[in-house]
Amino acid sequence: MSTLIDQPLLTTVSNEARLAPRRRKNRNFHPADDYPGHRLLNGIEPDSYVMPHCHYDPHKDETILCLRGRLGVVLFCPSGEVDRSIVLAPAGEVVGIDIPHGVFHTVLALDSGTVFFEAKAGPYVPLSLAERAAWAPAEGSPEVAPYLAALHRLFA
Repeated sequence: MSTLIDQPLLTTVSNEARLAPRRRKNRNFHPADDYPGHRLLNGIEPDSYVMPHCHYDPHKDETILCLRGRLGVVLFCPSGEVDRSIVLAPAGEVVGIDIPHGVFHTVLALDSGTVFFEAKAGPYVPLSLAERAAWAPAEGSPEVAPYLAALHRLFA
């Protein structure tokens, strides 16, 4: 059965993100984690922290399209220095990005109610230690708040 990606669905995902402890929520269109192609909506709020990471698997390039709100994308050098920061917005100059495997990156909502579409190869495999940015704070650590604030300042 087809699923429409319409405004009511975006609102539902956004509301779920607002209520989620991590302040983000996925709505998967793929049937299972072991499925070869992952397609999903991500609702995310400005206070949600996505630890910088990369995917070393050459099949794990990621495509992101912003459908609602504004999404900040930060690309990093392997050393942790910011290489580039990009704003994605549905009616903006840039609406999406394709991130090659091996590139450290993070995303952050610049507006409440931000929703983006993501596509990448499956199956789902948790990030390895090497794929997590050793120079960034781990989710839940006390260093997250100032680090996330610094990321937000890239877009001020």
